[in-house]
Amino acid sequence: MTIKRRDFMTCGALAVGGALLASRVAFAGSAATNNARFIFIILRGALDGLAAVPPYGDPHYAGLRRELAFGAPGMPGGVFKLDDVFGLHPSLAFLNESFAASELIVFHAIAGAYRERSHFDGQDVLENGYARPHAAQSGWLNRALASLPAEHAPQKQELGVALGQNLPLVMRGPAAVASWSPSRLAALDEDTLARITDLYSHDALLSQRLADAVTADAIATTDGEPMQAAGGLTGANARYVEVVRAAAGFLKREEGPRVAVFDTTGWDTHANEGAAQGQLAARLTALDSGLRVLKEQLGPVWRNTVVLLATEFGRTAAVNGTRGTDHGTATTAFLLGGAVQGGRVVADWPGLSPAALYQGRDLKPTADLRAVMKGVLAEHLLIPTAVLESTVFPDSVAARAMFPLMRA
Repeated sequence: MTIKRRDFMTCGALAVGGALLASRVAFAGSAATNNARFIFIILRGALDGLAAVPPYGDPHYAGLRRELAFGAPGMPGGVFKLDDVFGLHPSLAFLNESFAASELIVFHAIAGAYRERSHFDGQDVLENGYARPHAAQSGWLNRALASLPAEHAPQKQELGVALGQNLPLVMRGPAAVASWSPSRLAALDEDTLARITDLYSHDALLSQRLADAVTADAIATTDGEPMQAAGGLTGANARYVEVVRAAAGFLKREEGPRVAVFDTTGWDTHANEGAAQGQLAARLTALDSGLRVLKEQLGPVWRNTVVLLATEFGRTAAVNGTRGTDHGTATTAFLLGGAVQGGRVVADWPGLSPAALYQGRDLKPTADLRAVMKGVLAEHLLIPTAVLESTVFPDSVAARAMFPLMRA
């Protein structure tokens, strides 16, 4: 079986996409940006793209993956079919439904500018928007928010929110953003809260901080009731669903932020990775379930929403000696949402033959993740191209923005 390399993003397609974008921006105006919502989900730990989106049709795939290889569509433990080469992991039922509904684009053989295999440096590059680690103390998404044209940025409004224990690098920078963290303490009763409010009333800073915290906690609820994890999930998975619900609570408010960021962990599958069953399958099931909750909680806002899921790098093409995979290079990314022109796999597939592997061990990167990020920011949030090149993603001229990604 011979698989030809696929290049969906040819120069002609880019030119047509650029024209489409220009006409769409002229037509949409500020209303499109004011309604647009964007969520960036960081999959920390290096997601195995060859497992999340198995290239079951590649003739070298099964031999490299051995016991971690997935069967073809229709086989026990087989993948959800995307096309004749690629499928989705059987744990990704919601993403499969989204692909069928043209609300999901799958990118494969994609990577950022980073080519080493350090989690810390890889995540720094993923978030800082530069071509090297530790090149900036700010993140590309914060710089993008700071660069929004004045007519598209409501005054005195925090346009972004970071959800988690810490403010991630991607959201640090000149633009003011909100933050929210799931509490591990019991909720305060009304009397205690009233006493604390009275105690802080004579200190302007503490009083404002308390008011902000109470407001944020009120937003991060569903119909005023404390959030409950779905599906009986516990531990980290339960906290993940809580964060997902909170993100929806912030974004669906008209006066709320337009952009949200949060992360998930546990993707570093060096040992006992599993295939249709196992630790990776369990994590993918939780991720998929949370995305379904996100769509349900956003309600009508979903049609104006784009969700980008990306990781710092991929994993080795071959299985290691502990039935897992080690740090690699190219991987997969997902663009999901009601505003996405989906139902597509975008991949200039290099193949998995020994000669095609990067450094003889990894899936070779043939697309730049920054091109996807640029396309989303330009087409969905209407960030000017000149700003993307000079401020948001410096030194990224070779990573030309991908168009079209959004629905007309």
